[in-house]
Amino acid sequence: MPNRGPSDTGAGAEPVPGTGHRHRLRWWTELPLLLLVYVAYSAGRLLARGDVSTAVDHGLAILRAEKALWLNAEHPLNRLFTEHAWIGVPADFWYASLHYLVTPAVLIWMFRSRRVHYRAARTWLLLSTFIGLIGFTLVPTCPPRLLDATHGFVDTMAQYSAYGWWGTEASAPRGLGGMTNQYAAMPSLHVGWALWCGVVLWRHGGRGPLMRTAAVAYPLITTVVVMGTANHYFLDAVAGAAVMGAGLLLTAPGLRFVDRLRARYATARAEAMTGVAPGAAAGVVAGHGRAAGADPVRAPAGVAVRAGTGGSSPVVGGGCQTAAGERIPRQRKQSAEHGPRSSEAGDGSPAPAR
Repeated sequence: MPNRGPSDTGAGAEPVPGTGHRHRLRWWTELPLLLLVYVAYSAGRLLARGDVSTAVDHGLAILRAEKALWLNAEHPLNRLFTEHAWIGVPADFWYASLHYLVTPAVLIWMFRSRRVHYRAARTWLLLSTFIGLIGFTLVPTCPPRLLDATHGFVDTMAQYSAYGWWGTEASAPRGLGGMTNQYAAMPSLHVGWALWCGVVLWRHGGRGPLMRTAAVAYPLITTVVVMGTANHYFLDAVAGAAVMGAGLLLTAPGLRFVDRLRARYATARAEAMTGVAPGAAAGVVAGHGRAAGADPVRAPAGVAVRAGTGGSSPVVGGGCQTAAGERIPRQRKQSAEHGPRSSEAGDGSPAPAR
């Protein structure tokens, strides 16, 4: 395991650009956020059913494109899973469960052990999920298992439904198949989320062979499973990886945007609490109560300002000379020893201070 600095196991405070505020990650704020996003994803996926005939047309178009590109790996894999239950049944369990177990487990592990990197990883996952939801809405796609039997695909989850909790309608529990959108095959977020897990484990899970093997094997096996169970085409898997790439590119700009909003909120809150004019609280100097960038109180030219009084009373004139009528201790004695008195200077000007 790599050496971890204090930021890896600390409280997870992250600075907000432009302010002295440090945002602290708390599980009771993260959990509702993740649940809200997942509910929105599930609801949007359910509502984006689309027209069945359009979804079938999209599925057939993908199948034709794969055959033209010699990428049709779905048929041999589906036959393998159908003919051998010892392969097909574990694959069905893999498809129906790991999607919802491994991803949250990696998120929790990141939050607890790699918190300094957690926020970026979580944002990457959420942005990619929303992009995938847009794909479900714009391109409803019939999966291979729902095509006409003449196309040569078998729904392995329906074939082996007696082994698991699912029925004949996707991976949903029996009786709940109507609560899911079975025409949301493009892109494959099973593959996308598995790729996210693999990258996170590879980057932050250490250099041990076991962790590195799991980081590579999990997305690869998931890709084979989604095709062998006839739930996705190969191009669905490619689209899932592309979605994760787009989410990764948007992560840094997304975090900067959120930080700007948080900084503005913090500034507005400080202004409301202190009564400072709008925009001035953003640069409050700690301990002085003066906004950065505001013009300080200026004394007349050549007049020094007494420290700590806010610029009120002049003490000495410019050039460190005494003001008129002011005497400095031992001034007369020093004048006698080292030079003419002020009255003997000849010009009536104050004697230089020593």
